[in-house]
Amino acid sequence: MLPPSFRRLTVASLVALLAAACGDRINIENYGKLKAGQSYDEVRAILGDPARCDEALGVRSCQWGDEKRGISVNFLAGKVVLLSASNLK
Repeated sequence: MLPPSFRRLTVASLVALLAAACGDRINIENYGKLKAGQSYDEVRAILGDPARCDEALGVRSCQWGDEKRGISVNFLAGKVVLLSASNLK
């Protein structure tokens, strides 16, 4: 029988691994699901919460991921008008 501390560590490691595998929504498959005209909530349902959003002159620009690998989406009047991606797999 394994000691309780080892079991807790093993379970915690497995949970972290599963969360990392399921949590990576920033990929080419999900980028392909994005379309002009979708709402912010529709995009969030696909990609999760953005890393950051900025707003200027009525255009909301949101970034999922980071500068090295990510998806950028611009919204006008709450709808997607421009999409871009970098280094997706």
